[in-house]
Amino acid sequence: MSYDAKTQVNSTVTGAIALADGTLFLGQGAGAEGVRVGELCFNTAITGYQEILTDPSYSSQIVLFTFPHIGNVGANSEDHEESSEPAEDAARGAIFREPITAPSNWRATESFESWLRKRGIVGLSGVDTRAITRLIREKGMPKAAICHQPGGNIDFDSLIEAARAWEGLERADLADTVDADAPFDNAEQLWSPSSGYGSLTHGTYHVVVVDFGVKKNILRNLASVGARTTVVNGDTGFDAIMALKPDGVVLSNGPGDPAATIERSGETIRALIASGIPILGICLGHQLLALALGAKTMKMAQGHHGANHPVKDLSTGKVEIVSMNHGFTVDPASLPAGVEESHRSLFDGTNSGLAVKDRPIISVQHHPEASPGPQDSFYLFQRFAGLMDQHRGGK
Repeated sequence: MSYDAKTQVNSTVTGAIALADGTLFLGQGAGAEGVRVGELCFNTAITGYQEILTDPSYSSQIVLFTFPHIGNVGANSEDHEESSEPAEDAARGAIFREPITAPSNWRATESFESWLRKRGIVGLSGVDTRAITRLIREKGMPKAAICHQPGGNIDFDSLIEAARAWEGLERADLADTVDADAPFDNAEQLWSPSSGYGSLTHGTYHVVVVDFGVKKNILRNLASVGARTTVVNGDTGFDAIMALKPDGVVLSNGPGDPAATIERSGETIRALIASGIPILGICLGHQLLALALGAKTMKMAQGHHGANHPVKDLSTGKVEIVSMNHGFTVDPASLPAGVEESHRSLFDGTNSGLAVKDRPIISVQHHPEASPGPQDSFYLFQRFAGLMDQHRGGK
């Protein structure tokens, strides 16, 4: 249940989440101590919490898990660190229905509680996650402040004020804070139970990934289809990218408002489009590509966050279950001539992919790298490889 700021509580309350409208939910703190502010969203995945909380696309967000038992398989060194940058550049907080239990999985090397603390993520359990989820569905994703005070000494008025004072995500170019400072190469391939992460020895393609907050599993999927990748930050210009002689370019996922990020990246993306080089856009990269092509984006009320979203590939008629994490979307009514909708969400009909007529350019709103989530969309990396093959043949 929720409480107003004057409610007296006992020492069993060591954590709280305050919304900008003054609503409070009280429970037990976990993980890192202190206060974090961000946009509160819910995620419907039932596993993959390490990958979710290290996804740079969750920068400046607090993630509520709708599945009640989160953390009971512990943590390990192979299932996390989707971000290439510091921990604070991913999720700021996490909310659970049930308290974190001791790990019960053969791959666990530490408890989830310990892992949260090391990552600097403030956790909160023992709250009515269904009620908060309904609130988000009805009113949208609110500005919020989450705290963990082991002594129970929580200043609720200050917590509410922190939520109200936070600037929010609209017009925020958060991608500028999570991209890599210096270029780096990747040859690491996808993980397997028998051998762990593989390594690409002889690449068929060279792909430049423009980093707006890239997830490492995108790089691993590219390596698994034969692409050696060079990752450059989102400020890299067209000439510098082409000097690396890529066979294709990927515009990565990332956080924040695409309308803000396009102001510094638009010139480069438009030049890449005009060059005729194969391009794959993912999540924020999909939105930036749409904006560069002349379409518009808009803020969503509750966003899409989970590993169980149905999406239809309009070119094949196939329905795939995908991972999603986005709070902005491309307005399909704004697509210019020559730009076609390629994928569509079956939850609400929002756009989930684009293709450009007569150009080797594709993009998707969802996360085809499946980290976490089903592997239904791995084919998109093969489709991108096919575009690079065709482009080579046409030279």
